[in-house]
Amino acid sequence: MREMDINKAFTLIEPGPVVLITTNDGVKNNIMTISWTMVVDFTPKFAITTGEWNYSYKALKKFKECVIAIPTADQINQIVSIGTTSGKDINKFEKFGLTPVMGGNVNAPLIKECLANIECKVVDFIKKHDIIILEGIAAYYNSSQKNKQTLHAVGDGTFVLDGRKINRKKAMQSKLP
Repeated sequence: MREMDINKAFTLIEPGPVVLITTNDGVKNNIMTISWTMVVDFTPKFAITTGEWNYSYKALKKFKECVIAIPTADQINQIVSIGTTSGKDINKFEKFGLTPVMGGNVNAPLIKECLANIECKVVDFIKKHDIIILEGIAAYYNSSQKNKQTLHAVGDGTFVLDGRKINRKKAMQSKLP
């Protein structure tokens, strides 16, 4: 073993998949790319990391709602471009060829081209760590999507694709909801 830079240790356990967060600020829709996400137990609660440096943060803070959209690996160029531009002066849906679809519970739109979408309400802001806790209130899955492979950011500009699933449900049955 060789010692590595502790400031890059996060690349060893970077979570995934990369998601797109949509918001509506009362005037327009926006999208941001987030690679730091976490599932909170066996509940429809999720955590994301973002803060005042992101244009969408104001909408999250004011309206306390969003959509977590889960893109597929073939959308990598859109994902990266969304994450490297600000929605302050552009319409990211138009610029990146994505279709906003209204769900039934929040004003932030679903993204039609994504594999799945989860409408969420913000339930907590943990300012000290720039963590936002979301509670899913409705979920949608696009079973007609041909590519179901998602991306996981390593954190250094590279990505890992989902691989094959290994089933151990029977062995874990007592621990699963």
